[in-house]
Amino acid sequence: MITSKELRNKWLSFYEERGHVNIGAVSLIGDGTTGVMFNVAGMQPLMPYLLGQKHPAGTRLCNVQGCVRTVDIDSVGDATHFTFFEMMGNWSLGDYFKKEKTKWTFDLLTQVFGLDRDEICSTVFEGNDAAPRDEETAAYLKELGIKPEHIYYLDKSNNWWELEGTVGTPCGPDNEWFYPRHNVPCGPNCGVTCDCGRYVEIGNDVYMQYRKTETGYEPLDNKNVDTGFGLDRMLLFLNGLNDGYKTDLFIDAIRKLEELSGKSYDDDADARKAMRIIADHIRTGVMLIGDKNGIVPSNTGAGYILRRLLRRAIRYTRNLGVTTKALDEVAKIFIEKVYNEAYPLLVEKEDYILAELDKESEKFDAMLVQGIKEFDKCVNSLERKNEFMARSNPAYVKETTIAGKSAFRLYDTYGFPVELTVEMAEERGYKVDMDGFDAAFKEHQEVSKAQATFKGGLANHEEATTFLHTATHLLQAALRQVCSPEICQKGSNITEERLRFDFNFDRPLTAEEIKAVEDLVNEKIKEDIPVVMKEMPYEQAREEGFTGLFESKYGSTVKTYAIGEFSKEMCGGPHAEHTGQLGTFKIKKEQSSAAGVRRIKAVLE
Repeated sequence: MITSKELRNKWLSFYEERGHVNIGAVSLIGDGTTGVMFNVAGMQPLMPYLLGQKHPAGTRLCNVQGCVRTVDIDSVGDATHFTFFEMMGNWSLGDYFKKEKTKWTFDLLTQVFGLDRDEICSTVFEGNDAAPRDEETAAYLKELGIKPEHIYYLDKSNNWWELEGTVGTPCGPDNEWFYPRHNVPCGPNCGVTCDCGRYVEIGNDVYMQYRKTETGYEPLDNKNVDTGFGLDRMLLFLNGLNDGYKTDLFIDAIRKLEELSGKSYDDDADARKAMRIIADHIRTGVMLIGDKNGIVPSNTGAGYILRRLLRRAIRYTRNLGVTTKALDEVAKIFIEKVYNEAYPLLVEKEDYILAELDKESEKFDAMLVQGIKEFDKCVNSLERKNEFMARSNPAYVKETTIAGKSAFRLYDTYGFPVELTVEMAEERGYKVDMDGFDAAFKEHQEVSKAQATFKGGLANHEEATTFLHTATHLLQAALRQVCSPEICQKGSNITEERLRFDFNFDRPLTAEEIKAVEDLVNEKIKEDIPVVMKEMPYEQAREEGFTGLFESKYGSTVKTYAIGEFSKEMCGGPHAEHTGQLGTFKIKKEQSSAAGVRRIKAVLE
């Protein structure tokens, strides 16, 4: 059996021996420059360099990069879907190309991982009117000893990489590597194009040799290689397993859940699904909270995705018959045993991670009991109605949709992510009226907006309140820099005399932190930085790094206010024209506002 730690080290050592620099992993949390919430692919952080920017580490790079994808969260519970996974990658930035890369991948698979060269299969681009057939890669594969009948020419949808909808960007054919699983039987004509599951794609090499134009493609002067092999999938495959939860990444967590529940993973299908969901979601939760730019559960953005994962895991502890303390036990296994070497920051942040898990568990577990009761009432009411109507009218068609307003009440009152309501409904044979949910949500927003006395927390738009409003932007940016990059506004109130700013933070600020925040704001005031307002599409604002309070309130076009690179926010305004107008910033009080929320009162003198 090869362990995950051995696999990770073998990959890095192999490419370091061939002149590659291990550049390490970047944060899982999107920084606003890529337009995505999480890092979703190993090559994503390298995109600027694949597009031509010089990398400080040189032209030969490798790493193992953590990724988070939640688009298929509903599939988690089967044997192969995960929300967190790692990609083993290596890159050539205008350095080596197809000849070296095909040989190195072949050597890695045969000499390091011990695969039989006679069983390796590969796919290459078959060519089309815009780009030729990739005979060059095919020739190198044959030279290495791969049987000609094991080389498949496939179309653009299978063996071509490009950024859709762009012009001027690198693109090119890719070479995918496959190997058969002999415990999956099929007929004599089985191959990589068969959908029986026998042949597993274990990785791919993308050859960026063209530039996309308005009319087709033209050759690039500097050609790049982008290689990606999934660590989780490779580990599964090399150990001859069909169940990803039986590798060393998960097996100890599964055994702990078996021990705590008294149920068998192998013999109980319902328990098996619950154990997989708990193990996967807690692993991802640990990684997101323990990340260098770690986040905490919230009702917006990435924090909402984290909350959804944790609350789904909490719900399945009830299905499994264990308490939410099981989540801590599972988290400890990932922190202390599975990822302690590859992600040492998790060990440093262990107490913090466990505390955040406990907070969310305590908050949601109590809601869950009442929420499930309310959900059952909705379903039971529908079932009684269906029974009554069927008795009086044999032609009656059973109603199978839970009203959107009922789903919104579960969300608004009991903190149920609507996705959880949808999942619970499906388990009972029902669906949720999502149009009705969206309408109820919008109505709630309109009522809330109407009840707000003044826009943006301002008591009026006099000069004093306008300057204090600008000061809140500086304050938030300073808090993020001094205390935590995950700090965001939870509320504000501004009068002509003072500002009040609420933000997420789980402890009082120290005297040193308060002074550092105050000094940083005053430094930016003294720099007399222009406050620049621009209107732009919401997605463009996100891509350029502008942040906002409640994502759902923005339209397709937003106002953005930039104070240099120090503060970039979407906001309705109004603001000072430049920071030198503000005077001297002074924090008068720092106190608790609510659980996990602190409050600062400050003035301009």
